[in-house]
Amino acid sequence: MSVLQVALDAATLVVAVDPGKVLNRVWVSDGSGLLADPVSVPVSRDGVAGVEQVVAAHRGNGRGLVFAVEATGSLHRAWALELERRYPGAVRLFAPSETKAARVQLGSGRFKTDDRDCAALTYLARQGAGRVLVDEVEVEALRAVVRHRRGLVADRKVAQQRLHDQLNNLVPGLSAPAGHGRSLAVERPSGQAVLACAAAFAGRAPSVRSLLARSPGRLTKADAQYWVQRWRGCLAPPADAEHRAQRLAKDLARFRMLCADIAALDGEIAQLLAGTDGQILTSLPGVAVVRAAAFAAHSLPIERFPDAEHLYSATGLAPALYQSATLHRRGRISRQGLAEHRDALMGIAWGLSVFSPSFAQRDREYRARGMRPIQARVALARHACRLTYRMLKTQQPFDEQAYCRGRLSRGR
Repeated sequence: MSVLQVALDAATLVVAVDPGKVLNRVWVSDGSGLLADPVSVPVSRDGVAGVEQVVAAHRGNGRGLVFAVEATGSLHRAWALELERRYPGAVRLFAPSETKAARVQLGSGRFKTDDRDCAALTYLARQGAGRVLVDEVEVEALRAVVRHRRGLVADRKVAQQRLHDQLNNLVPGLSAPAGHGRSLAVERPSGQAVLACAAAFAGRAPSVRSLLARSPGRLTKADAQYWVQRWRGCLAPPADAEHRAQRLAKDLARFRMLCADIAALDGEIAQLLAGTDGQILTSLPGVAVVRAAAFAAHSLPIERFPDAEHLYSATGLAPALYQSATLHRRGRISRQGLAEHRDALMGIAWGLSVFSPSFAQRDREYRARGMRPIQARVALARHACRLTYRMLKTQQPFDEQAYCRGRLSRGR
């Protein structure tokens, strides 16, 4: 189990590590206090060796050892894995939100320093909190690929916008017809062919044959004739069309490379997801490999969350809650946690609302109450979170009929 709830013995040696890009801040203490002055050691083998020497000097025979490491993005991974290799089972990970909450309890919530973070990590480790690193090694590779793909998708979106802008300057009005009834999709064969011809002919209208020859996929003759006809009705290219066409060709090559990289990552994600418990999420209607991997990468190991409500709260979609005596206030969604975790759950909720009859019915009911589409999707995300949590725990595939029967039996 990843969540530890057993307080440490006073004799246990706690090494708190606040990771940085170049230097890591390290505290070494036991139940009586600091055993050595806090030090900043380099993120290298020499730094690990220095910590190893300090631990050897103070550990003694039979003394327990715990490394409390703050899990700050990717800064902690190299050190955490190396410490786990040298001291198996001794590394505990803490989320930055946990460290901040501990600083608040220690009276320094608004004052963040490396030493205050180390004090908070030591405080949490003494209470028995933290996650075992061993439980997260198996999903680390999946998480890295998912994050890399997310970045490439963001780059592709920017590249698409740039290509539309360049094409509109080179051939005004071609990419977005009146009313946007048939706008140019640059990722499809028709869009690729139009962009390639615009770069090859410096904005001049091509023939149907040229458009078909430059299509990377299936492009019908009728579709090609439509774009050529529209092209001939556009205004003449600008005076610097040759230079613009050269820049467009280079950006088109970069866009194609991005698409190829994303396709390669999709295959890698499928292989990595198959080796984790998140593979079961692909049995959900409207949830394929990419969406399942995006949610599983930030939810596994599922033992980190005692119940589905904790998982839902970790995504940041749970409404902010204030309770004091007789006061009970619920605000907007908290937005705590990772944005990619939240987006992954919202994507699953959207897929279920389209392809699952039970969730589609729920979506209609929410909208009939006056909810806006985004509000209805957030409400659906809570049910989707409960469903995915149970599937990750039981490893049972989704059964639409059983889910519908369970919902009706509970009166939902």
